[in-house]
Amino acid sequence: MKYKLLKWFSAFLCCLSHKSILRLGHVLGILYFHIVAKERNRAVARMMKSFHNSEEEAKKIIKDSFINLSQNVLEILYMPRLKKDNFKYIKFEGLDILKREYAKNRGVVILTAHIGTWEWLAAGLVKAGFSVTALAKPQPDSQYTKLLDEYRALVGVEIFARGAASELLAATRALKKGRILGFLADQDAGPGGAFIEFLGDVCSTPMGPAVFARKFMSPVVPAFIIRQSDGTHKIEISEPIVYNDTGDTNADLFDFTKRMTKVIENQIIAHPTQWIWFQKRWNTRPEQRKKNKTHTVKTTRVVKDD
Repeated sequence: MKYKLLKWFSAFLCCLSHKSILRLGHVLGILYFHIVAKERNRAVARMMKSFHNSEEEAKKIIKDSFINLSQNVLEILYMPRLKKDNFKYIKFEGLDILKREYAKNRGVVILTAHIGTWEWLAAGLVKAGFSVTALAKPQPDSQYTKLLDEYRALVGVEIFARGAASELLAATRALKKGRILGFLADQDAGPGGAFIEFLGDVCSTPMGPAVFARKFMSPVVPAFIIRQSDGTHKIEISEPIVYNDTGDTNADLFDFTKRMTKVIENQIIAHPTQWIWFQKRWNTRPEQRKKNKTHTVKTTRVVKDD
């Protein structure tokens, strides 16, 4: 029943102009900010701790982030129209970098985060001519997961469920075929992650991109989709993060993940209204880390990257 309601709402949104759904998202975002106190307060507290700003300043930024998130959700439901409108809402910066690395046929790991409408990032890359595979975390609501997977397939993104037994195998095959493999690396990675300072506090960080960079010598290319002032999006692509092999695998993977985390942190600092501040990024504390943890290719299978 919920799936049918989502499909109906999506069909309704697809009858509107893009500007109209942004206006609707703006209204819904304001309502969400005022109604959902638990998430709002968590986000404000987190921002004040990370940015050392006043409560008033933090609330203003978080309010804008709620608006942006609401617009993101509506844009995801707008994806059938995105295909029809030939992706006219997405532009690129640094596309030549990705084309150069992709042409080497070693596969490319895309490093990104929950910034902007991240579902449109994969869609934009497909439209630009790349074969894209993504490991997607199932949503708590299976009906929403079903719709998401349907819309991802609609725009040409290959999806594998994160946490399934075939996860590592699917990622391996994608890179061996020279495809793009997307990692959202800004979520809590549990006791098996790398504990690194992020936005002013140490937290468990996913090591997936570092693992694949080492195992397959695949370039790790940062790419983030940023909403512009006119409501359109720009996909910003940067030079690859280079894996330095010193012979100490554990230290090398940790160093790579630290540099990767800094790239994500810089994007959030540059675009604070476009990140999800209320997510439980700092849930796993350093004292919960696995004892005698060695960050090798074999052990990192337990690390979950969204």
